[in-house]
Amino acid sequence: MERLNWDDVRLFLALAREGTLLGAAHRLGVGVATISRRIERIERAMGVPLFLRHQQGHDLTDQGAALLPRAEAVELAVLELNRDAQAEMEVRGLVRLASIESLIAPVVLPALAPLLAENPGLDVEINYAPDMVNLHRHDADMALRLVAPDGGNLMVRRLAMIRFGLYGPADGSRPQRHVIWPQRTSFDIGRNWSRALGAEQAGQLMLNTLETQLAAVQQGIGIGILPHFMARRAGLSLLAEALPDGGLMERPIFLVTHAELARSRRIRAVSDALAEGLLGFREALEHA
Repeated sequence: MERLNWDDVRLFLALAREGTLLGAAHRLGVGVATISRRIERIERAMGVPLFLRHQQGHDLTDQGAALLPRAEAVELAVLELNRDAQAEMEVRGLVRLASIESLIAPVVLPALAPLLAENPGLDVEINYAPDMVNLHRHDADMALRLVAPDGGNLMVRRLAMIRFGLYGPADGSRPQRHVIWPQRTSFDIGRNWSRALGAEQAGQLMLNTLETQLAAVQQGIGIGILPHFMARRAGLSLLAEALPDGGLMERPIFLVTHAELARSRRIRAVSDALAEGLLGFREALEHA
C-alpha cells in the first residue's frame, strides 16, 4: 500500500472504466504491455486481486469494486488540486494606479492589455489628477510620477526620461500667444520653462491638461511646451528643443509602489507590465 501512487490510481481507474487493456492503453496513451505489467504490480503491492481476467477483457473483483469509490475520490482531489493551483497562477484582485495623464493612452493601456486578457480576475483602476497622490494614505497602490518621493516606505523605479520642446502649429506659423500651465505648485516646472522661453512677454492661454494644450497649439491659438512624442504624433512644428541657457526640458519617470504591497502578485504583475511598456516606449519619449 505504501508504494501506491497517483499513476497507479490512474491505471486502475482507466482499466475499470474501459474494461480492456487496449481501451485503457488508448485512454492513457501508453502501451498495452505497460498497462498489464503495471496492474499486476499494483495488485502485488496491495496484496489483493483487483481484476478478473477473461477473453473479453477485465472485470473488477469484489475487492476492486470496493476500492473504486476511494480511487475516484483521489482522482477528484487531484483535479481540484490542479484547478486550485491554476487559479493561484492567475493574477486576481484590484490594482489602483495613479498615472501621468499623457502616458495613459500610448503606454499604460497597451502595456496592460495582454495582462488583462490573460487574467480575467484582475481589475485595474487608472486615475489621473494634477496633484501627486499620497501612497502612504493608500490613495493608490502605485503611481507613475515625474517627481521622486522624498522618502517613506516606498519602492521607486526610475524607468525613462520624458523630453519636451517648444512647438507651434503644423503650418509653420508662430503665434505670439503662449499656451502654458495655470499658476499651481504642481505645474511650477512647466511654467518656469515657459517663462524662460518668453511667455511673460506675450499673451497667455492657461490650460491644466496636456491634451487641451496640444489642441490649442494645433488650432493656432498659441505656441506651447509639449512632450516630443505627443507633438510629433500631431505633426506640430518644433521651434525650440532647449532652453536659452542650453538646458534640456526633461523630466524623469518614476514608478512608485508602497513597499507593503510590492510582494503582492497582482501589484508585481502590473508593475512589471508597466515597466516593460515604458522601457519599450523610451526612445519615443526621449527624442524629438
